[in-house]
Amino acid sequence: MLRERGMTTVFGNPGSTELPMLAEFPADFRYVLGLQEAVAVGMADGFAQASGRPTLVNLHTAPGVGNGMGAIFNAQANKTPLVVSAGQQARSLMTLQANLTNRDAVRMPHPLVKWSYEPPRAEDVPHALARAVHASSLPPKGPTFVSIPMDDWAAEVDDDAVRHQTRRRVDGQAGADPMAVRELARRIEGAANPVMVAGPDVDAAGGWQAAVAVAERQRLPVWATPAPGGGRIGFPEGHPLFRGVLPPAIGPLAETLSGHDLVLVVGSSVFPYYPNIPGPLLPDGTSLVAITSDPDEAARAPMGDTIVADVRLTLVALLAELAESDRTPPDPLPPAEPPPESDPISPSAAVAALADVFPEEGVVVVESPSGTLAVRNRLRLSRPGSYYFSAGGGLGYGLPAAIGVQLAEPDRPVVCVIGEGSIQYAVQGFWTAAAYQVPVTFLVLRNEEYAILKWFAQIEAVTGAPGLDLPKLESAAIAQGYGIEARRADAVDELRESLADAIGASEPRLVEARVAPGMALG
Repeated sequence: MLRERGMTTVFGNPGSTELPMLAEFPADFRYVLGLQEAVAVGMADGFAQASGRPTLVNLHTAPGVGNGMGAIFNAQANKTPLVVSAGQQARSLMTLQANLTNRDAVRMPHPLVKWSYEPPRAEDVPHALARAVHASSLPPKGPTFVSIPMDDWAAEVDDDAVRHQTRRRVDGQAGADPMAVRELARRIEGAANPVMVAGPDVDAAGGWQAAVAVAERQRLPVWATPAPGGGRIGFPEGHPLFRGVLPPAIGPLAETLSGHDLVLVVGSSVFPYYPNIPGPLLPDGTSLVAITSDPDEAARAPMGDTIVADVRLTLVALLAELAESDRTPPDPLPPAEPPPESDPISPSAAVAALADVFPEEGVVVVESPSGTLAVRNRLRLSRPGSYYFSAGGGLGYGLPAAIGVQLAEPDRPVVCVIGEGSIQYAVQGFWTAAAYQVPVTFLVLRNEEYAILKWFAQIEAVTGAPGLDLPKLESAAIAQGYGIEARRADAVDELRESLADAIGASEPRLVEARVAPGMALG
């Protein structure tokens, strides 16, 4: 079943309850070991998003699922088609709650997955795994979970039944009502000053080119959905129609959209708000229409109309209905200002050095909360599948996800921009990168603090909070201990040279840049 679906790369952290599953592991499969379950899930998350295929990650019964749940939370927010399996104690020992029994395997990950199941009979395991694959791949995509008692793998099953259960195909792409598309086209054409907001599902659905064509035909200025909730980029950020990234809070977001009478939101929730800065949901005189494949996003939106359908198919249908507009397009964004000189260098200067050597086909995975906007503003990424970020906001995603993305995209250089604090949440991923020679370049922005939390403390009027400083975290030394070549750079020229060398390498490299404290907004 896995082979027929191209699911031949399996991620995991095996324990005694998983060994029967791994017996006689096929030679044409690849098993990628993570030294901690959150790392295994994070790698599988990045791999599934970049490959576009459901991906299997195998965890160790209850404690392993517990270790991986933060990463499963991120996969849920990322809408990643992930199939999570976990071993379970032998059936004859489960009632006795023998050691390593998951006492309530189905309920344990339940809030974080689309479907959670423990087959009542060993004979039902193939059907359960097939159902988990289908459920994870149907919109909205997301993780599923199957608990499998360790003695089930030796059970005999009916070959004919298994063939029917595991070889069937399920297609989840559904087009929009043509009448709804036509009505939307007339609203866009009749609007005085419409605007598009492009979200992560444009990229995930393969709708990048259709989104560009719609924006160009109607000369729509395009904003990206707020960065904290935008795990992927839905529009080329070097395009003349691109305006920037929307602020994530209610009041500032509405203020940014002021002057537009129609907001077209494509492939995003409405909206991924945070922090809590109150204000009007929309400016006076502004209406909103969203296109999403997620019924829950449609139902929970606080305002506007919604078309629930496949994002790419809906954009293609919308394009066919739209006439060419004679609106005056907005002026292109000016290039980012050169960062000011400072010692230590600013985070913006570090990202600018990366931009100087970043290859056109490159991919960036970001987990530097204080440097995220600088990455967006200075790299201006303009190819599909070029940007990955944890839409859930939980740390521990970036390092392993970059490894998974690189495994799925071996011909594209992957750079992971990460803070030294974020590294600690999934630091064991360095071992996997070194052991499997995964040529990710890790750019560590070392500011010796949780800069994003200090920013939030200002917004929330919190003073005197402990635990916001991170002195003496030696990321380069840690990476070297796991077998990765690492360099430190204190000056821009040195950083630029080190990054150019690392990105062209055939093995993983780490470059640590000592940067000034604080947020980098440009």
